[in-house]
Amino acid sequence: MALVRPFRALRPRPDVAAEMAAVPYDVVNTDEARALAAGRPNSFLHVSRAEIDLAPNVSPYADEVYTRAWETFEAFRSSALIQEAQPRLYVYRLRMGDHEQIGLAGAFSVDEYRQDVILKHERTRRDKEDDRTRHITELRAQTGPVLLTYRDTPAAAAAIAAVTAGTPLYDLVADDGVGHTVWAATPEQGEALQSAIAAVPQLYIADGHHRAASAARAQETLGAEPGEEANFFLAVAFPDVQMRILPYHRVVKDLNGHTPEALLTVLSQQFPMSAGSATPSRKGECGVYLRGKWYTLTLGDDASDAADPIRTLDVSRLQEQVLAPVLGIEDPRTDTRIDFVGGIRGTGELEKLVNGKKAEIAFSMYPVTLGDLMAIADAGAIMPPKSTWFEPKLRDGLLIHEI
Repeated sequence: MALVRPFRALRPRPDVAAEMAAVPYDVVNTDEARALAAGRPNSFLHVSRAEIDLAPNVSPYADEVYTRAWETFEAFRSSALIQEAQPRLYVYRLRMGDHEQIGLAGAFSVDEYRQDVILKHERTRRDKEDDRTRHITELRAQTGPVLLTYRDTPAAAAAIAAVTAGTPLYDLVADDGVGHTVWAATPEQGEALQSAIAAVPQLYIADGHHRAASAARAQETLGAEPGEEANFFLAVAFPDVQMRILPYHRVVKDLNGHTPEALLTVLSQQFPMSAGSATPSRKGECGVYLRGKWYTLTLGDDASDAADPIRTLDVSRLQEQVLAPVLGIEDPRTDTRIDFVGGIRGTGELEKLVNGKKAEIAFSMYPVTLGDLMAIADAGAIMPPKSTWFEPKLRDGLLIHEI
């Protein structure tokens, strides 16, 4: 059973919503956030990445950053934000090209997150948790939603469709071409949504593990009493059949003492390998970009992998068969010689990094499936770092959950 609760959303006025809606805080660095917010005084990046309005040498984790975030948030509250009179649930639609996904936005239970009614598949980093926990407690608000998924049911689909038949609060297209549409459910529609989600046995975090973990820590920090808003976190839950996962590619800065020719020899002796395209055609293949050329490498199978959902992942097989033994990347979480490129940037970004000498070799991956993710979460296991890239992404600042 999964619980979702209506909340009194703090949200932008319709006339400023398009400018305020911002990319998630953690998909851009400080320089990128500063560029995106330039000339846009109402961009929510002024709150979620408040260091962009301070001196360039100020650490993103300095005390003054959180103070500035609170000051800007309060200024937005008086100039650009409105608050619902009554608690409501919402429906959020994302459109990217011919892809569409429609989910339920509301306040989900921190206790169910702790109890694994809401399952995880990724480890979190303490420093990133510290940052968002402080952001939440300083603002007394969760300003960016967690992305959840669930196995679709007819009841959930019907309840969501009923809401989308109405007039949306927002219907905007962001600079990247992604459409964001938000509807508010009536009380009756909200009850149907709650009933449908209550019948779902399991929710899964797709994207936003640090947001969820930080909401749980904020609950502890604030000493939330039963029923208080700090016992809930902002999220949008999409049915599994609508979710889209892109690959997460790898680049390595050096060849671990090999010349390019020697490395190709080593790889071709151990794996089926041929001149190929940038994009793998199936699970078990990866693209290799070296010295201006793409090769297709077929990863080896291991009979012992079948019972372990993690070892069957291509990112795990690449790590165990190539990155560790050949290139010396023993721990991809901490080794500074490896970096990761989200699939939305495309394989052209891999070529750019290698051609520009910022990396020596790149590996393009076949995407993990949602079935893989759910199987791993169901087993209580943790996926390797940077295994999945969900796209399109929700926007910060359109729905704010005050705690």
